[in-house]
Amino acid sequence: MTRRTPRLLAALLAGATLALAGCAADEPGQVPATGASGASYPVTVGTLTLDKRPERIVVLGPTATEMLFAIGAGGQVTAADDNSNFPAEAPKTELSAFTPNAEAIAAKNPDLVVLTNDLNKIVDQLGQLKIPHYLAPAAKTLDDTYRQITDLGTLTGHPAEATDLVTRMKGDIDKLVGDVPQRPAKLSYFYELGPEYYSATSKTFVGSLFGMVGLENIADPADADGSKGGYPQLAEEAIIKADPDLVFLADTKCCQQSAQTVSARKGWSGMTAVKNNQVVALDDDIASRWGPRVVELLRAIVDAVAKVPA
Repeated sequence: MTRRTPRLLAALLAGATLALAGCAADEPGQVPATGASGASYPVTVGTLTLDKRPERIVVLGPTATEMLFAIGAGGQVTAADDNSNFPAEAPKTELSAFTPNAEAIAAKNPDLVVLTNDLNKIVDQLGQLKIPHYLAPAAKTLDDTYRQITDLGTLTGHPAEATDLVTRMKGDIDKLVGDVPQRPAKLSYFYELGPEYYSATSKTFVGSLFGMVGLENIADPADADGSKGGYPQLAEEAIIKADPDLVFLADTKCCQQSAQTVSARKGWSGMTAVKNNQVVALDDDIASRWGPRVVELLRAIVDAVAKVPA
Protein backbone atom coordinates (compact mmCIF):
# COMPACT_ATOMS: atom_id res chain seq x y z
CA MET A 1 0.00 0.00 0.00
CA THR A 2 1.14 3.57 -0.62
CA ARG A 3 0.86 6.62 1.54
CA ARG A 4 -2.16 8.77 0.91
CA THR A 5 -1.28 12.08 -0.69
CA PRO A 6 -3.48 15.13 -0.07
CA ARG A 7 -4.71 14.80 -3.68
CA LEU A 8 -5.71 11.18 -3.17
CA LEU A 9 -7.36 12.00 0.14
CA ALA A 10 -9.38 14.71 -1.54
CA ALA A 11 -10.48 12.31 -4.26
CA LEU A 12 -11.43 9.67 -1.74
CA LEU A 13 -13.38 11.99 0.51
CA ALA A 14 -14.90 14.62 -1.73
CA GLY A 15 -18.57 14.24 -2.53
CA ALA A 16 -20.61 16.56 -4.73
CA THR A 17 -24.32 16.84 -4.11
CA LEU A 18 -26.72 16.02 -6.93
CA ALA A 19 -30.44 16.65 -6.63
CA LEU A 20 -32.47 13.76 -7.96
CA ALA A 21 -36.04 14.84 -8.50
CA GLY A 22 -39.10 14.14 -10.56
CA CYS A 23 -41.13 11.08 -11.42
CA ALA A 24 -42.77 9.60 -14.49
CA ALA A 25 -45.87 7.50 -14.96
CA ASP A 26 -46.08 4.40 -17.07
CA GLU A 27 -46.90 5.11 -20.70
CA PRO A 28 -50.52 4.35 -21.63
CA GLY A 29 -50.94 0.75 -22.65
CA GLN A 30 -47.44 -0.24 -21.54
CA VAL A 31 -47.30 -3.62 -19.82
CA PRO A 32 -45.05 -3.47 -16.73
CA ALA A 33 -42.17 -5.93 -16.69
CA THR A 34 -41.56 -7.87 -13.51
CA GLY A 35 -38.25 -7.98 -11.70
CA ALA A 36 -37.01 -9.59 -8.48
CA SER A 37 -39.29 -9.50 -5.45
CA GLY A 38 -42.26 -8.92 -7.72
CA ALA A 39 -40.95 -5.48 -8.74
CA SER A 40 -42.66 -4.01 -11.78
CA TYR A 41 -41.10 -1.99 -14.57
CA PRO A 42 -40.73 0.66 -15.79
CA VAL A 43 -39.35 2.35 -12.68
CA THR A 44 -38.21 5.93 -12.20
CA VAL A 45 -35.69 7.40 -9.78
CA GLY A 46 -35.11 11.09 -10.26
CA THR A 47 -34.68 11.69 -13.98
CA LEU A 48 -33.72 8.10 -14.72
CA THR A 49 -36.33 5.66 -16.01
CA LEU A 50 -35.58 1.99 -16.68
CA ASP A 51 -38.01 0.00 -18.79
CA LYS A 52 -36.73 -3.35 -17.57
CA ARG A 53 -34.56 -4.83 -14.86
CA PRO A 54 -30.86 -4.15 -15.52
CA GLU A 55 -28.81 -7.31 -15.91
CA ARG A 56 -25.42 -5.81 -16.89
CA ILE A 57 -24.62 -3.27 -14.19
CA VAL A 58 -21.24 -1.54 -14.14
CA VAL A 59 -20.31 -0.01 -10.77
CA LEU A 60 -17.72 2.71 -10.27
CA GLY A 61 -17.36 3.01 -6.53
CA PRO A 62 -16.80 0.39 -3.82
CA THR A 63 -19.58 1.75 -1.60
CA ALA A 64 -22.14 1.32 -4.37
CA THR A 65 -20.83 -2.19 -5.01
CA GLU A 66 -21.39 -3.07 -1.36
CA MET A 67 -24.89 -1.63 -1.49
CA LEU A 68 -25.84 -3.62 -4.59
CA PHE A 69 -24.62 -6.92 -3.17
CA ALA A 70 -26.28 -6.22 0.18
CA ILE A 71 -29.71 -5.85 -1.45
CA GLY A 72 -29.35 -9.00 -3.52
CA ALA A 73 -28.43 -7.34 -6.83
CA GLY A 74 -24.86 -8.68 -6.91
CA GLY A 75 -25.71 -11.21 -9.59
CA GLN A 76 -26.63 -8.36 -11.92
CA VAL A 77 -23.26 -6.65 -11.52
CA THR A 78 -20.99 -7.61 -14.40
CA ALA A 79 -18.12 -5.21 -13.73
CA ALA A 80 -16.93 -3.21 -10.71
CA ASP A 81 -14.10 -0.74 -10.33
CA ASP A 82 -10.59 -1.61 -9.24
CA ASN A 83 -11.24 -0.63 -5.60
CA SER A 84 -14.38 -2.74 -5.16
CA ASN A 85 -12.82 -5.37 -2.92
CA PHE A 86 -15.92 -6.28 -0.89
CA PRO A 87 -17.62 -8.66 -0.98
CA ALA A 88 -15.00 -11.08 -2.30
CA GLU A 89 -17.22 -12.16 -5.19
CA ALA A 90 -17.54 -8.65 -6.59
CA PRO A 91 -16.39 -8.68 -10.25
CA LYS A 92 -13.44 -6.33 -9.77
CA THR A 93 -11.96 -5.03 -13.04
CA GLU A 94 -9.45 -2.49 -14.30
CA LEU A 95 -12.09 0.24 -14.43
CA SER A 96 -11.31 3.27 -12.28
CA ALA A 97 -13.77 5.36 -10.30
CA PHE A 98 -11.17 8.15 -10.00
CA THR A 99 -10.20 8.36 -13.67
CA PRO A 100 -13.34 7.05 -15.36
CA ASN A 101 -13.23 6.41 -19.10
CA ALA A 102 -16.51 6.44 -20.97
CA GLU A 103 -15.22 4.23 -23.78
CA ALA A 104 -13.95 1.60 -21.35
CA ILE A 105 -17.30 1.64 -19.56
CA ALA A 106 -19.25 1.39 -22.82
CA ALA A 107 -17.13 -1.61 -23.83
CA LYS A 108 -18.72 -3.52 -20.94
CA ASN A 109 -22.10 -3.07 -22.68
CA PRO A 110 -23.89 -1.93 -19.50
CA ASP A 111 -27.62 -1.42 -19.18
CA LEU A 112 -26.98 0.61 -16.00
CA VAL A 113 -23.92 2.39 -14.65
CA VAL A 114 -23.76 3.31 -10.97
CA LEU A 115 -21.21 5.98 -10.05
CA THR A 116 -20.10 7.63 -6.83
CA ASN A 117 -18.16 10.48 -8.46
CA ASP A 118 -18.83 12.70 -11.46
CA LEU A 119 -15.16 13.00 -12.37
CA ASN A 120 -13.97 13.99 -15.84
CA LYS A 121 -17.58 14.91 -16.63
CA ILE A 122 -18.35 11.22 -16.91
CA VAL A 123 -22.07 11.78 -16.32
CA ASP A 124 -22.30 14.03 -19.38
CA GLN A 125 -20.32 11.54 -21.44
CA LEU A 126 -22.55 8.63 -20.46
CA GLY A 127 -25.56 10.78 -21.28
CA GLN A 128 -24.21 11.46 -24.75
CA LEU A 129 -23.73 7.70 -25.22
CA LYS A 130 -27.30 7.15 -23.99
CA ILE A 131 -26.08 4.79 -21.26
CA PRO A 132 -28.45 4.80 -18.24
CA HIS A 133 -26.62 5.97 -15.13
CA TYR A 134 -27.27 6.71 -11.48
CA LEU A 135 -25.00 8.91 -9.35
CA ALA A 136 -24.64 8.03 -5.66
CA PRO A 137 -22.18 10.62 -4.33
CA ALA A 138 -20.45 10.45 -0.97
CA ALA A 139 -23.12 10.64 1.71
CA LYS A 140 -23.24 13.61 4.05
CA THR A 141 -25.77 12.01 6.40
CA LEU A 142 -27.13 8.57 7.15
CA ASP A 143 -30.32 9.62 5.39
CA ASP A 144 -28.27 9.94 2.20
CA THR A 145 -27.12 6.36 2.66
CA TYR A 146 -30.65 5.11 3.21
CA ARG A 147 -31.90 6.99 0.15
CA GLN A 148 -29.20 5.58 -2.09
CA ILE A 149 -29.89 2.03 -0.92
CA THR A 150 -33.61 2.55 -1.54
CA ASP A 151 -32.99 4.06 -4.98
CA LEU A 152 -30.74 1.17 -5.99
CA GLY A 153 -33.35 -1.29 -4.76
CA THR A 154 -35.95 0.38 -6.97
CA LEU A 155 -33.70 0.48 -10.03
CA THR A 156 -32.47 -3.11 -9.76
CA GLY A 157 -35.78 -4.77 -8.93
CA HIS A 158 -35.00 -5.34 -5.26
CA PRO A 159 -37.17 -2.77 -3.43
CA ALA A 160 -38.20 -5.12 -0.63
CA GLU A 161 -34.65 -6.21 0.07
CA ALA A 162 -33.51 -2.57 0.13
CA THR A 163 -36.28 -1.62 2.54
CA ASP A 164 -35.37 -4.54 4.80
CA LEU A 165 -31.70 -3.54 4.77
CA VAL A 166 -32.46 0.07 5.69
CA THR A 167 -34.78 -1.08 8.48
CA ARG A 168 -32.10 -3.38 9.91
CA MET A 169 -29.45 -0.68 9.69
CA LYS A 170 -31.64 1.84 11.50
CA GLY A 171 -32.47 -0.68 14.20
CA ASP A 172 -28.84 -1.67 14.72
CA ILE A 173 -27.70 1.94 14.83
CA ASP A 174 -30.43 2.97 17.26
CA LYS A 175 -29.47 0.11 19.59
CA LEU A 176 -25.76 0.90 19.41
CA VAL A 177 -26.32 4.57 20.19
CA GLY A 178 -28.85 3.77 22.89
CA ASP A 179 -26.42 1.45 24.67
CA VAL A 180 -23.71 4.11 25.03
CA PRO A 181 -23.47 4.97 28.76
CA GLN A 182 -23.86 8.58 29.82
CA ARG A 183 -20.73 10.33 31.06
CA PRO A 184 -20.35 13.48 33.16
CA ALA A 185 -18.09 14.98 30.47
CA LYS A 186 -17.58 14.33 26.77
CA LEU A 187 -14.62 12.29 25.64
CA SER A 188 -12.44 13.89 22.96
CA TYR A 189 -10.96 12.13 19.95
CA PHE A 190 -8.64 12.53 16.99
CA TYR A 191 -9.61 10.77 13.75
CA GLU A 192 -6.57 10.18 11.55
CA LEU A 193 -6.95 9.81 7.79
CA GLY A 194 -3.23 9.67 7.11
CA PRO A 195 0.17 10.16 8.75
CA GLU A 196 0.13 13.70 7.37
CA TYR A 197 -2.56 14.36 10.05
CA TYR A 198 -5.50 14.97 7.77
CA SER A 199 -8.70 14.52 9.73
CA ALA A 200 -12.48 14.84 9.41
CA THR A 201 -14.63 17.31 11.33
CA SER A 202 -18.02 16.77 12.92
CA LYS A 203 -19.68 18.17 9.78
CA THR A 204 -18.59 15.20 7.67
CA PHE A 205 -20.39 11.88 7.34
CA VAL A 206 -17.92 9.98 9.49
CA GLY A 207 -17.75 12.85 11.97
CA SER A 208 -21.50 12.69 12.44
CA LEU A 209 -21.18 9.07 13.57
CA PHE A 210 -18.79 10.07 16.34
CA GLY A 211 -21.19 12.86 17.25
CA MET A 212 -24.01 10.32 17.65
CA VAL A 213 -21.91 8.65 20.32
CA GLY A 214 -21.33 11.97 22.10
CA LEU A 215 -17.64 12.44 21.34
CA GLU A 216 -15.90 15.80 20.92
CA ASN A 217 -13.79 16.21 17.78
CA ILE A 218 -10.46 18.00 18.24
CA ALA A 219 -10.34 18.70 14.47
CA ASP A 220 -13.37 21.01 14.50
CA PRO A 221 -11.46 24.23 15.35
CA ALA A 222 -9.12 23.60 12.38
CA ASP A 223 -12.01 24.06 9.96
CA ALA A 224 -14.41 26.26 11.88
CA ASP A 225 -15.25 28.28 8.76
CA GLY A 226 -15.66 25.20 6.56
CA SER A 227 -13.02 26.36 4.09
CA LYS A 228 -11.29 22.96 4.24
CA GLY A 229 -14.47 21.13 3.27
CA GLY A 230 -14.51 19.27 6.56
CA TYR A 231 -11.11 17.66 6.03
CA PRO A 232 -8.39 19.87 7.55
CA GLN A 233 -4.77 19.00 8.04
CA LEU A 234 -3.86 19.42 11.69
CA ALA A 235 -0.51 20.50 13.04
CA GLU A 236 1.14 17.80 15.11
CA GLU A 237 1.67 20.27 17.93
CA ALA A 238 -2.06 21.03 17.99
CA ILE A 239 -2.94 17.34 18.29
CA ILE A 240 -0.52 16.83 21.16
CA LYS A 241 -1.80 19.96 22.91
CA ALA A 242 -5.44 18.86 22.50
CA ASP A 243 -4.52 15.60 24.23
CA PRO A 244 -7.50 13.54 23.01
CA ASP A 245 -8.94 10.70 25.07
CA LEU A 246 -9.12 8.49 21.99
CA VAL A 247 -7.26 8.24 18.69
CA PHE A 248 -8.92 6.45 15.78
CA LEU A 249 -6.69 5.34 12.93
CA ALA A 250 -8.27 5.10 9.49
CA ASP A 251 -4.87 4.61 7.88
CA THR A 252 -3.94 1.12 9.05
CA LYS A 253 -3.98 -0.50 5.59
CA CYS A 254 -2.84 2.33 3.36
CA CYS A 255 -0.08 3.57 5.62
CA GLN A 256 0.58 0.77 8.13
CA GLN A 257 -0.26 2.92 11.14
CA SER A 258 -0.91 1.26 14.49
CA ALA A 259 -0.86 1.89 18.22
CA GLN A 260 2.86 1.06 18.10
CA THR A 261 3.70 3.55 15.35
CA VAL A 262 1.63 6.23 17.08
CA SER A 263 3.34 5.75 20.43
CA ALA A 264 6.71 5.98 18.70
CA ARG A 265 5.95 9.45 17.33
CA LYS A 266 7.86 12.25 19.02
CA GLY A 267 5.80 13.72 21.85
CA TRP A 268 2.90 11.30 21.51
CA SER A 269 3.84 8.83 24.25
CA GLY A 270 2.56 11.20 26.93
CA MET A 271 -0.81 11.66 25.25
CA THR A 272 -3.81 10.42 27.25
CA ALA A 273 -5.03 8.14 24.45
CA VAL A 274 -1.59 6.54 24.12
CA LYS A 275 -0.96 6.15 27.85
CA ASN A 276 -4.39 4.55 28.36
CA ASN A 277 -4.14 2.25 25.33
CA GLN A 278 -7.01 4.03 23.60
CA VAL A 279 -5.50 4.13 20.10
CA VAL A 280 -8.08 2.31 17.97
CA ALA A 281 -7.15 0.71 14.65
CA LEU A 282 -10.01 0.83 12.15
CA ASP A 283 -10.45 -0.92 8.82
CA ASP A 284 -9.61 1.75 6.22
CA ASP A 285 -12.20 0.48 3.77
CA ILE A 286 -15.07 0.39 6.24
CA ALA A 287 -14.09 3.78 7.64
CA SER A 288 -14.11 5.44 4.20
CA ARG A 289 -17.41 4.04 2.89
CA TRP A 290 -20.98 4.98 3.66
CA GLY A 291 -22.75 1.74 2.79
CA PRO A 292 -24.19 -1.11 4.86
CA ARG A 293 -20.97 -1.64 6.81
CA VAL A 294 -21.33 1.75 8.46
CA VAL A 295 -22.96 -0.26 11.25
CA GLU A 296 -19.64 -2.06 11.77
CA LEU A 297 -17.82 1.26 11.95
CA LEU A 298 -20.23 2.63 14.53
CA ARG A 299 -19.92 -0.59 16.54
CA ALA A 300 -16.12 -0.20 16.58
CA ILE A 301 -16.51 3.35 17.86
CA VAL A 302 -19.00 2.33 20.55
CA ASP A 303 -16.81 -0.58 21.65
CA ALA A 304 -13.82 1.74 21.99
CA VAL A 305 -15.79 4.25 24.05
CA ALA A 306 -17.03 1.47 26.34
CA LYS A 307 -13.44 0.58 27.19
CA VAL A 308 -12.64 4.07 28.48
CA PRO A 309 -13.04 4.15 32.27
CA ALA A 310 -15.88 6.40 33.43
